[in-house]
Amino acid sequence: MIKIGHKEIGKHAKPFIIAEMSGNHNQSLERALYLVDLAAEAGVDALKLQTYTPDTITLDVHTGEFFIQDDTNLWKGNSLYNLYKEAYTPWEWHEAIFNRAKEHGLLAFSSPFDETAVDFLETLNVPAYKIASFENVDIPLIRKVARTGKPIIISTGMATAAELDEAVRAAKAEGNHQIVLLKCTSTYPATPANSNLATIPHMRELFGTEIGLSDHTMGVGVSVAAVTLGATVIEKHFTTSRADGGVDSSFSMEPPELKMLVEETERAWQSLGRIQYGPTEAEKDSTKFRRSLYIGEDLKAGDILTEKNLRNVRPGLGLPTKYYDLVLGKSIKKDVKKGTPLCWELLL
Repeated sequence: MIKIGHKEIGKHAKPFIIAEMSGNHNQSLERALYLVDLAAEAGVDALKLQTYTPDTITLDVHTGEFFIQDDTNLWKGNSLYNLYKEAYTPWEWHEAIFNRAKEHGLLAFSSPFDETAVDFLETLNVPAYKIASFENVDIPLIRKVARTGKPIIISTGMATAAELDEAVRAAKAEGNHQIVLLKCTSTYPATPANSNLATIPHMRELFGTEIGLSDHTMGVGVSVAAVTLGATVIEKHFTTSRADGGVDSSFSMEPPELKMLVEETERAWQSLGRIQYGPTEAEKDSTKFRRSLYIGEDLKAGDILTEKNLRNVRPGLGLPTKYYDLVLGKSIKKDVKKGTPLCWELLL
């Protein structure tokens, strides 16, 4: 069991839901604060930002490999520098956003993208850190975060088992064992077919950590399925409305969908329960609606039970139907009325 702030993470706690704001504030602090309000209304556990500047994440170069030309890329036509300039959350906003989250009882933390971001976030006393998929091979960054002693959530997009092992070992080498790995597919949006959720239980067994899902698919189905496979953390991008635009809006959840995510993942978690055979306490009253053996005609003492006067019907207060062949041909001890449940005491 891992604890972030006052929230427990583990199979005995409901799924820990993280609402990822990313760049969906569209460079408006007012909109960012409104997104915090919407996340709180949806019932999530935590709000997450991303902490970088264009200059801490890339170079001010707008040609060659620094320019996105891939036709399948959501951000085609942008240089990396201009994309991050549009998407980043100004550092001077962080405190106001975190304070708004605190007012709502939400946990708030961030993904640092370099060591200066960790130093900055430490001044705000964040309760945890998230390592983004593209940074899960940045071992110096993971070590820096691990040394804070705070829980680390690591997205696993693109990482091989060996790379994840290296990341987990790096954190543990710094004395930090509070690690959550998030199964992640680093496409935007991702498809259910590319989600490979069967990895979740395997990853838990392989690394011995809590496992969750960073979900870039549309809808809630993949997240719900992840919970049934043991995911204890779910992270989703969210926005006010996809129609508002923004760097991540096309694969982000709208507020009603975010609320549905919270509700349906909790239902999925509740449904897991424990290994159970036989009626639960809630089912015991329903056993009377099973079929059982009843007297189908008025009978006199000494009458023989036949296929005509012995019925297999609801309710279930008579002998179980498995005894039907056994009792056929047996005599009745006393007079009985139609509708009497058959019991052993009525038989000679």
